[in-house]
Amino acid sequence: MLAYQLGLYEKAMPANVSLEEKLAAVGEAGYDFLELSIDETDEKLARLDWSDAEIRALRRSVEQTGTPVCSICLSGHRRFPLGDPDRATRERGLAIMEKAVRLAARLGARVIQIAGYDVYYKTGDEATRACFAENLARSVEIAAAHAVMLAFETMETPFLNTVEKAVYWINRIRSPYLAVYPDLGNITCAADGDRNRVRSDLEIGRGHIAALHLKETKPGVFREVPYGAGHVDFANGIQSAWNLGVRMYTAEFWWTGGAPRDGRAWKTPLQENAQFLRRLFPR
Repeated sequence: MLAYQLGLYEKAMPANVSLEEKLAAVGEAGYDFLELSIDETDEKLARLDWSDAEIRALRRSVEQTGTPVCSICLSGHRRFPLGDPDRATRERGLAIMEKAVRLAARLGARVIQIAGYDVYYKTGDEATRACFAENLARSVEIAAAHAVMLAFETMETPFLNTVEKAVYWINRIRSPYLAVYPDLGNITCAADGDRNRVRSDLEIGRGHIAALHLKETKPGVFREVPYGAGHVDFANGIQSAWNLGVRMYTAEFWWTGGAPRDGRAWKTPLQENAQFLRRLFPR
């Protein structure tokens, strides 16, 4: 049997569900690991300052449920980007990176998906790109010291919306601890839905793709599109990545129902989406 892992993005589950419950639900629904979210909210950024006791509690939950935390989606740099023109903001962004790397090392997470942009809420220029380059190099040094992989998410913005653009930075930094973690939905949008362009873009990343996010999109719509309702050719994307040796995949979708009234209703789409994706993998 061919071996691969299919993980689940944490935000596929309601925010008010405990991490222990989420870990259990991940395995029950047919996934192999949880991708932890560290987004730009104060609540999620506070995870970077978990106490020793809180980390030990999460590791116990991992042991009890049998569901590991193999990756972290670090989108907190939207608010504190590495290329921000404000020095204090850049320094906060670098501190976030260092804390995320240390957390990943303590949890046993292999990969941190990092945001592929110099700035998000501001306009980028040569100065922001230069600051980004400097702080990216510093970030990779931190990650290398802890043997944690940083991998670019291909974004919805032109700065880094393709694998090809990520490979530019990978070649510039030249470290085994910097890779690309493409978002299949976002690169499909960048390719205007052309499956051949998606395949070619993934090919450019040969030898540098750590994992693949499996997310549905529509032209100009990057979030909360149900599987099968958009323009992503998942079979083509998975096969293309598979041929490049990629064996780590993560289902990325969102729970949008608020606090669930039914204790199990939120688990149904987890199971349905696992079944939808699993059937597309080589057997």
